[in-house]
Amino acid sequence: MVAVAWAAIGLLAATLVSSLYYLGSRIDGLGSRIDTQGANLSARIAALESGLSARIDSLDARLSSRIDALSSRMDAHLERHAG
Repeated sequence: MVAVAWAAIGLLAATLVSSLYYLGSRIDGLGSRIDTQGANLSARIAALESGLSARIDSLDARLSSRIDALSSRMDAHLERHAG
């Protein structure tokens, strides 16, 4: 009877160890997939960031020119009324 109990304990321990090994390999696989997707996402964000930077620079130039035009119009208007 003692031998049967120890055999059952050994079988249970072997099953537990193999299950832990299997789960560990699955977790490692998922971790590598997440790392790959993170790298892909970083590349996509960098590409979008450079495109957005160019658009913002373009909008900055357009807005600056419009503000300068309005400033000169206000200066001319003030000179007409002040002078």
